[in-house]
Amino acid sequence: MDEPSKNSNKVGKTSASKVLRDFVDRLSDEHRMLVVLKAQLYGGTWEPMLDDLKNRLVGKPYIFKLVNRINDDIERIQQMQIFEEEQNVDLADYVELP
Repeated sequence: MDEPSKNSNKVGKTSASKVLRDFVDRLSDEHRMLVVLKAQLYGGTWEPMLDDLKNRLVGKPYIFKLVNRINDDIERIQQMQIFEEEQNVDLADYVELP
């Protein structure tokens, strides 16, 4: 039986890291701020932040006032959440505010 070579494993990691690097490089300042807030205020998870934003939209109590563009932030979070799940990464490990 043929075993996968060490080089093929490196190619997969290189490809994945390029995808991650490209994704992080394309994040807007608004996206980056949300990643930082997720890490610093919401225990590194998206759900509490999404709950806060949705609660604010319907007039329920919320923890933190982020920005006036709540629907935009919800969409940004959902995009980044999907990316994190697909790539098995936490963007907070790769994103710093400028």
